[in-house]
Amino acid sequence: MTTPPSPPAPGAFQELAPEQAQRWIQSGEAVIVDVREPDEHAAEHIAGASLMPLSRFNPNDLAPLRGRKIIMQCRSGRRSADACRLAAGTGIGGLYNLTGGILAWKDRSLPVESGGKAPGLSVMRQVQLTIGAGVLGGAALAWLVHPAWIGLSAFFGAGLLFAGATGTCAMANLMAMAPWNRVTPRPGDASRDTCA
Repeated sequence: MTTPPSPPAPGAFQELAPEQAQRWIQSGEAVIVDVREPDEHAAEHIAGASLMPLSRFNPNDLAPLRGRKIIMQCRSGRRSADACRLAAGTGIGGLYNLTGGILAWKDRSLPVESGGKAPGLSVMRQVQLTIGAGVLGGAALAWLVHPAWIGLSAFFGAGLLFAGATGTCAMANLMAMAPWNRVTPRPGDASRDTCA
């Protein structure tokens, strides 16, 4: 048995193994916050996870949870680490990032709730289709109409380069806000529709 990590200081966060996270969640010591997009959460999530998508994340929404351990979770741990950094910057203490995200959780055969596949295409597939159409359209227009249209393909290429370098995809954030990608939150999930 491993020793549980000591609480991180306000303004900091620690990585947390899935097994320890499960023990804390089951005992009521911790709450889990899913920072994935609504379609990802609807498809599957850790039982009891509150949905606060990183694309619309406001660390102030964590204020009612102060005094409890707060475990941030996403697919692989990257977005949740970003959310931890944002929250830590506001001085919230007791922040933990679920190491490896829900993928690591499932690799250890820990339980998840499945809501089935969310209707339609995932946000990431919509982004891929949009970028592919933009690149292909720009190349076709540059070939058939005017060479300056190659700038459209370059624009999408620059966006992909930025997304890869920073781990932030502006187009995915915009697509997630589209009306067809809205998933009605379950009772107990934090609603993002009322935030400015």
